[in-house]
Amino acid sequence: MARRYTDRQKGESVMAKGKSYNREFQLQTCRLVVEQGYTLKEASERLGPCTWTIREWIRKYRAKGELPGVDQVVPEAEELKRLRKEVKQLQLENEILKKAAAYFAKNSQ
Repeated sequence: MARRYTDRQKGESVMAKGKSYNREFQLQTCRLVVEQGYTLKEASERLGPCTWTIREWIRKYRAKGELPGVDQVVPEAEELKRLRKEVKQLQLENEILKKAAAYFAKNSQ
C-alpha cells in the first residue's frame, strides 16, 4: 500500500512509493489478525506487508465498521489464543518428559 505523507513546506499530500495491495487482500489480512488471532508479526511474515501497514489497515477498517472494534471480542479469536497457549504448554511438557525419559533410560543401564 502506498503511504501518504504531508509535505510540510507545501502542505500537500505526497505518496510514498511502495507495493500496493487491493482492498480484499487488506481485509483478509486484517481478519487474520482480528478474528483468527494472528499477531501482526505473524501476518506480516506470512503475507508480506509490514506490521505498521497492517496496523493502519486494521485502524482504517475498524473506523469504517468493517471489522469488530477494539473492545469487541471475537469468540473464535479468543478460543484460538487459548488453544495456542495450551499447545505451547503441552509442547514444553512433552520436551521435559522426553528429557526425563532419556535421563532415566541412561541411568537404568
